Amino acid sequence: MSKIVSLVCGIIFGIGLVISEMINPEKVLGFLNIFRDWDPSLAFVMIGALIISTPIFHLFKNNNKPLFLPSFSIPTNKEIDKKLIIGSIFFGSGWGLVGLCPGPAITSLALLNISSIIFVLSMFIGFYIASKYN
Repeated sequence: MSKIVSLVCGIIFGIGLVISEMINPEKVLGFLNIFRDWDPSLAFVMIGALIISTPIFHLFKNNNKPLFLPSFSIPTNKEIDKKLIIGSIFFGSGWGLVGLCPGPAITSLALLNISSIIFVLSMFIGFYIASKYN
């Protein structure tokens, strides 16, 4: 059941990315460029997500377990280390330079855009290289 729920959530997330145009690098770069022709529309997407998710989190935060799993999977590591900082720099640089992050990049593969394909291939090569240093 948890795999079906995960699939449905992933499909809903992908649809949301398409509707909000977060798979369009120009739209994302327009949001990130606050000094020239700033496009605030993605801020409204984020605010909408918070309006919906915040009450739901508060409803379920005191439950002993999630609905479809035996326990919550909550990270316990609160340490800010070199790996986190380097990973954040790479993530932020990629997002700021290209206008894609992993979820929207994978969703944008459906458009068969060569830039998205190159980005996703590069991302997976980066994942592979990073796994060798763990």
